[in-house]
Amino acid sequence: LIRRLLTALLVLLAAEMSASELQEKINSLATPLIDDGVVVGMVVGVVRGDDVEFFAYGETKKGSKVSPDKDSVYEIGSVTKVFTGVLLADAVREGKVAVDDALQEHLPDKVNAPIVDEDAITLQHLATHTSGLPRMPGNFAPKDPTRPYADYDRKKLFSFLADVDLSRGPGKYEYSNYATGLLGEVLADQWKSSYEQAIADRILEPLNLKDTGITLNDSMQERFVPGYNAVLKEEPAWEFQAFAGAGAIRSTAADMVKFIQANLRDDDAGITLALRDAQKKQPFPKTGQSMALGWHIAGDGMTRWHNGMTGGYHSWLAVVPKHDLGVVVLSNTATMKVTQFGEQVTRLAFGGEVTPPARRKEVEVEAATLKKYVGTYQLTPQFALTVRLDDNKLMVQATGQPELQVFADSPTKFFYKVVDAQITFVPGDDGKVDKLILHQFGRNMEAKRK
Repeated sequence: LIRRLLTALLVLLAAEMSASELQEKINSLATPLIDDGVVVGMVVGVVRGDDVEFFAYGETKKGSKVSPDKDSVYEIGSVTKVFTGVLLADAVREGKVAVDDALQEHLPDKVNAPIVDEDAITLQHLATHTSGLPRMPGNFAPKDPTRPYADYDRKKLFSFLADVDLSRGPGKYEYSNYATGLLGEVLADQWKSSYEQAIADRILEPLNLKDTGITLNDSMQERFVPGYNAVLKEEPAWEFQAFAGAGAIRSTAADMVKFIQANLRDDDAGITLALRDAQKKQPFPKTGQSMALGWHIAGDGMTRWHNGMTGGYHSWLAVVPKHDLGVVVLSNTATMKVTQFGEQVTRLAFGGEVTPPARRKEVEVEAATLKKYVGTYQLTPQFALTVRLDDNKLMVQATGQPELQVFADSPTKFFYKVVDAQITFVPGDDGKVDKLILHQFGRNMEAKRK
């Protein structure tokens, strides 16, 4: 009874919140991201029943003063995995595959899937990240790190599958780009086409998504906004071969709203049935994580969601079919702050309340003090933070990650703007700084200076 009352209250609140009230609340969340230089630009689309609102923030290109709009084109990254899940549901409805088919049944000749303890990997395992396959294949070695998937082809994809030695069988959740890329290729083979053509024929055309796809037509190219990494440096667009099913799609907020509306429909069209089948909760290990085909399922059991990030873009997509709600956020900045923002906008669409991010006030610290912090701080044998001074800006680079600027709360305490993390420099008895403390994920992690 309490749960039913809570659900009714959320629906009532959502119905009563006007578009102007919703915009005001979303503005309070978005403005700090733009003003603090965390995000270059982004577009939000919100569906509440028959009502659709779009809100745009920032710029299409840094310094251009040109605002994005619902027709600006972005990379959606791993939100592509939702389309791959729908393609699987569609293939099941067409009788081409069954969701519990063994992967081996649909591989090219002379390609063998690994088996551990006689447990075969199924297509459902691939779609729910429970295959036991790693996040990335061991033979992934891009020639150009800024375009990491451009040269990974089918030969490499199947070669790795034949050689991989799994440490465990399927059943445990472990997010895998490789598994979803593999699923995309297997499904494309069922239609005797490329992944790009398969989603165009089976999903995009039936839904009239003319501004969604992998290869940009002339019109989309004109509206394709440049992407930026977490330090707002422009990054090249990503290209895909065999990993297309894991992250290759580009789209607009307008088209993604159409996709949301299609996921909320209740008719008997073939594509609608496939969309609904893809939303169904799959049998899953009891780990607190729930999955549909390609969709993650939130803790409320109702919300289907996915996010995505490429070198210069970040996206968020959520649908709540039970309450006729959906949210999309497309940004041309690769920062997890966009996912946090998307989660908050989704709660607002529900009629819930959110707290705008606290605005930290930066203080000035003398260059002589900053210089004392320069050095390398070892967190683990494999992970260190390297601190340097660049034109009186304190820059920190974690192992394998981009260099980011930190800003002073006080002479010894600093904060990141693009991630939820802080650093405290700790002087020893002699006044020299011999360690720092990284505050992140609710933990305080000590790193000693080398």
